[in-house]
Amino acid sequence: IGQEIQAVPWQNECVIKEKVMSLIIDTLKSSTITAELSDAEVEILASLFEVRDYQAGAAIVKQGDEHPDNLYILAHGDIEVKIRSGTEESTIYILKAGDLAGIINFVGGAQSSATLYAVGNTKVLSLGRARFETLINSHPMMVYKVMRGVVRNVHGIVRRVNSETAELSNYIYRARGRY
Repeated sequence: IGQEIQAVPWQNECVIKEKVMSLIIDTLKSSTITAELSDAEVEILASLFEVRDYQAGAAIVKQGDEHPDNLYILAHGDIEVKIRSGTEESTIYILKAGDLAGIINFVGGAQSSATLYAVGNTKVLSLGRARFETLINSHPMMVYKVMRGVVRNVHGIVRRVNSETAELSNYIYRARGRY
């Protein structure tokens, strides 16, 4: 009675690991890549991700990088997607929580075509292609479902870009009486 209970170091580690895993699972559930997965499959996938913290303005991936073959999912904060044109960088999109980045590198291993910058303090889930590929033999249907989710995400991007292109064309040519 009257004694304070002191936390044992391993208990603090367990709490931290639980919070990290909760962040990963919550983020995955808000993403297109887990739309077809069961809760058990989401947990298996979650065990492959790591969480990375970035300070405001930090480059997550740089245009032209060959190194990263990771898939990134924004957990917290925003990511500014910029492309270099000549000597200037232009922002082409701002990613929000649950959005994917690094898709082309993850799938095909090509150089990065954009630079990703953290806007404010940002948490990003990262999954290396090699780690993901460990599931091919043990969980092939899960890999298939995740890749369908990646394709759905890319399709959403293509639809958005097509819509913006049509709007820009209408503006330039003063079509459809809107401008």
